[in-house]
Amino acid sequence: MKCMDLPVSFLIVFSSLLSVAHCSGSGYLYPQFYQHSCPRAQAIVRSVVAKAVAREARMAASLLRLHFHDCFVKGCDASLLLDSSGTITSEKRSNPNRNSARGFEVVDEIKAAMEKECPRTVSCADILALAARDSTVLTGGPSWEVPLGRRDSMGASIQGSNNNIPAPNNTLRTIITKFKLKGLDLVDLVALSGSHTIGDSRCTSFRQRLYNQTGDGRPDSTLDTTYAAQLRRRCPRSGGDQNLFPLDALSPGRFDNQYFKNLVARKGLLASDEVLFSGGSATTTRLVTWYAESNEAFFAQFAKSMVKMGNITPLTGNKGEIRKNCRRINH
Repeated sequence: MKCMDLPVSFLIVFSSLLSVAHCSGSGYLYPQFYQHSCPRAQAIVRSVVAKAVAREARMAASLLRLHFHDCFVKGCDASLLLDSSGTITSEKRSNPNRNSARGFEVVDEIKAAMEKECPRTVSCADILALAARDSTVLTGGPSWEVPLGRRDSMGASIQGSNNNIPAPNNTLRTIITKFKLKGLDLVDLVALSGSHTIGDSRCTSFRQRLYNQTGDGRPDSTLDTTYAAQLRRRCPRSGGDQNLFPLDALSPGRFDNQYFKNLVARKGLLASDEVLFSGGSATTTRLVTWYAESNEAFFAQFAKSMVKMGNITPLTGNKGEIRKNCRRINH
């Protein structure tokens, strides 16, 4: 049944019952989706994620990133989790994900526990959405009700992964376009970029800023010179590609608005981050400044934008499937 096919009286009652319900075009996503079919679903995700983050603090950012990289390719359908097999070329091999995307074993652990509790019921796509929320909360960030009811894709798109996910060296115009194509506006772009308040990035992702930003052999003029000198110590002109650096050097393990304060101080690690403040857009500059001043405003908008991103073209109803193993389709 499609949203537009539902009687008005039902929609009124339905919307009054649910605090967060989103029409995807082919069905509803709503927080209580597993209330009867798998009532412990959210508790299972929360428990496994908490243990994973306790083992390795960096895992929170990794799990949050998986949800982003999934939703920006074919929608939030867990296509990112598929390994290469048969006709499927895994998105894990794409430029944004290769040697970078991680946390798949944690998702496997969640799925195994979920299959034991309620087989073939909870999708891998919903697991990603819940894990992203729980990772945010565990590091001190905001919470939100996660609309649920996504189903899992039957394929992947390495081309979509290469083309759709914003890259560290993209121009602001390109980044804005990539978000707009997914139905996300400038407010969503700036708020969601705030997820870089936790996590790490590799030297290879920002080296260009340190040595040759525009091809003239000079460093990025929007990068604080003292900060740049610190980065060069472990990110040389050649070698050290995989050396890790915190995206937020001042509070790397805490989800807060320090990321935005860093941008104002021209200490954003990635060009794609700093460009939000220094890239010539009055709107993004104003938003960065606002969130730098108000942690509360950032948290409120981040929660709203995460729900909005989580609703990018999900598979619902009888589309897709509920994978038994997140790494492969059922047939």
